Amino acid sequence: MAVRPQPSAPKAKSPGSVTNGGATPQGQWGRAWEVDWFSLASVISLLLFAPFIVYYFIMACDQYSCSLTAPVVDVITGRTRLSDIWAKTPSVTAQAAQIYAMWVTFQVALYVLLPDVCHKFLPGYVGGVQEGAVTPAGVVNKYEINGLQAWLITHLIWFANSHLLSWFSPTIIFDNWIPLLWCANILGYAVATFAMIKSYFFPTNAKDCKFTGNFFYNYMMGIEFNPRIGKWFDFKMFFNGRPGIVAWTLINLSFAAKQQELHGRVTNSMMLVNVLQAIYVVDFFWNETWYLKTMDICHDHFGWYLGWGDCVWLPYLYTLQGLYLVYHPVQLSTPHAVGVLLLGLLGYYVFRMANHQKDLFRRTDGRCLIWGRKPKVIECTYLSADGQQHRSKLLVSGFWGVARHFNYTGDLMGSLAYCLACGGGHLLPYFYIVYMTILLTHRCLRDEHRCAHKYGRDWGRYTAAVPYRLLPGIF
Repeated sequence: MAVRPQPSAPKAKSPGSVTNGGATPQGQWGRAWEVDWFSLASVISLLLFAPFIVYYFIMACDQYSCSLTAPVVDVITGRTRLSDIWAKTPSVTAQAAQIYAMWVTFQVALYVLLPDVCHKFLPGYVGGVQEGAVTPAGVVNKYEINGLQAWLITHLIWFANSHLLSWFSPTIIFDNWIPLLWCANILGYAVATFAMIKSYFFPTNAKDCKFTGNFFYNYMMGIEFNPRIGKWFDFKMFFNGRPGIVAWTLINLSFAAKQQELHGRVTNSMMLVNVLQAIYVVDFFWNETWYLKTMDICHDHFGWYLGWGDCVWLPYLYTLQGLYLVYHPVQLSTPHAVGVLLLGLLGYYVFRMANHQKDLFRRTDGRCLIWGRKPKVIECTYLSADGQQHRSKLLVSGFWGVARHFNYTGDLMGSLAYCLACGGGHLLPYFYIVYMTILLTHRCLRDEHRCAHKYGRDWGRYTAAVPYRLLPGIF
């Protein structure tokens, strides 16, 4: 499912030819080659239940004031039937379809046209072209980095409309929330299906495709590594970064406007959710080049997991706190609000600085200072797919000496802050921290499995030097 992009283990590479019997070839790039029964069962379960989970949460807020237990109790006790719940659920509307089509079209236009506009109207503009990692087929894709500009333009239009133009109500997203859900599902399934068909009949690069022989696994996890249309429209880059993440802050603003409309004020809890999540979104676009080094770009293929997840899972479940606060406005005490703010900011600081240390270490090949000292490293070797041996350095200083994935720890601190902003009245806002804990733990284990295969005995030396994954002394 869509998730905040995360980098893999901190390392700096330099070419060289050395010998080390512990290193093993990197033939197992990307996702799994073989699909065992557990993987297949997990894939089918996600395909079946992930859409239902999203519907259940949104329906619970719409019909049961965000109670997660009330719908189940009503059905079990016979007070209502599943057909009654479904009958009360708003269906897709022409207005929602028009809004969603205009939204996606606008984001596509910004993604494709912004570079040309900048070149034409900004003298001396050299563009934001960045190179991605080398794919298994030996391709180095280029990306136009313009997410921050797209986010700024989108939000300038939103605020201009809210205060000057009045083209549409600032509550428009909330007012069409469930009809928009069906539109998002249509796009998510459509793009995943198109990506699968494309990989069979007209892949961008046939050598960057991976077939397992299992339809469900191929559909969910993806076949093609970097499906593209033309030179610049990269499916993975567009759907992971836009339209879902750009919409995240707009959705929260619409929820705040609805709270104002219904209750006459915007509570400090809603302000905290808007501010803390906006910090993360702006950080994502400010550091968009960093995103090219994440697992999403460097290892994942593009299938339903990313396509549907970015269209539906991310915008609908990452914004549950704001949705909850529309139905249950919470005014926090000053100490509670300050505590939540400090936790969120501390989590962001750890998240950002850990990633900064890793990037600095990579850019300088270890010739830098971390926490005022020369970094400690573990020298490693690995074999590339062509059998060539290379050297690599694993960082064991700074935050990366505290835990092997301490950036995830900072991410979890921020996620917890979003939830604590909603008080303790309901379980629904806390789904996010539970989900992020499970998902980031899984990513942590997945990344370590890849690194253990890549570095062999050297990875054992690294884990001995940094024994904890996320929480020092615990895990």
